[in-house]
Amino acid sequence: MRACVVHGAGDLRVEDRDPVPPGHGEIAVSTAFGGICGSDLHYYHRGSVGDFRLREPMVLGHEVVGHVAATGPDVDGPGVGTPVAIHPATPCGACPECAGNRRNVCARSRYLGSAARTPHVQGGFIQHLVVPADQVRPLPTGLDLRRAVVAEPLAVALHAVHRAGDVAGRRVLVTGAGPIGCLTVAALKNAGAAEIVVTDLLDEPLAIAAAVGATSTVRADGADPDQPDIAIEASGSAAGLSTCVRTVARRGTVVLLGLLPPGETGFLGNIVVTREIEMLGAFRFDREFDEALSLLGEGLHVDPVLTHTFPLAEAAAAFDIAGNRALASKVLLDLTDPR
Repeated sequence: MRACVVHGAGDLRVEDRDPVPPGHGEIAVSTAFGGICGSDLHYYHRGSVGDFRLREPMVLGHEVVGHVAATGPDVDGPGVGTPVAIHPATPCGACPECAGNRRNVCARSRYLGSAARTPHVQGGFIQHLVVPADQVRPLPTGLDLRRAVVAEPLAVALHAVHRAGDVAGRRVLVTGAGPIGCLTVAALKNAGAAEIVVTDLLDEPLAIAAAVGATSTVRADGADPDQPDIAIEASGSAAGLSTCVRTVARRGTVVLLGLLPPGETGFLGNIVVTREIEMLGAFRFDREFDEALSLLGEGLHVDPVLTHTFPLAEAAAAFDIAGNRALASKVLLDLTDPR
């Protein structure tokens, strides 16, 4: 079988790997599509994501869908051939965070395609993937695999919206119109936000944000948007964070969603103090994955985010296009096509 493996910054290879049969409590999935995430791009371009640095070759990918290929002994799960999505996280189940229903911040969690731990957790851009059975989710009836692949980033967006509190009838700013930012727009619209303002440096991603529900878009190199009640920082940049803090209403809420560069990032702390701004982090997700699949099955409008699909053999070209925000939003690898 073939897999997309990063060996270091700028070193991406499509390699042969030996298939592994599922063991007790495991399911093997014949993967169909994998979505390239911003973290995959960081590993490819920089060799790191935030403070997580590559120390060994790693199969990338954590946005994966496919069909059940085989089940291990004693597994009571979906049958062979069932179309499924993969929840990429394996929390430890024993820590205070897991016990307190905060499994997304479990310090011992394993996440597909992550260098947070050594040995690294190998990812899902591989044609035959074996995972614990409880990470496999049958797709809602009628949901095709190509749309289902955005369940993972949509779950990230849903978690950020949940962290913001009740957004119904509120004015919300989203800084950054990448795939996560645009899916955050879709989640906000579904949750009843009255106004959704999106900023970005490029017109092309702003057009996608408008297509999925933004009520207005603003170039980030222009004038600041008017005071939102809530600001969600989805660009992963110090400039985006500054915009959120500077423009949010007094006693408003800022949710940090995008991962900032490694190390310390300065921010307008005195404004946070004097305006009593509430700042919250949003990291990954937990049960929002199932919510995302349900919303996609109900027809949540996300199709404009899906812009390109490449065969696995053209992974390097796919990653290069995915890094060009003027051309692409969510780029998929077709893992059934190993050409």
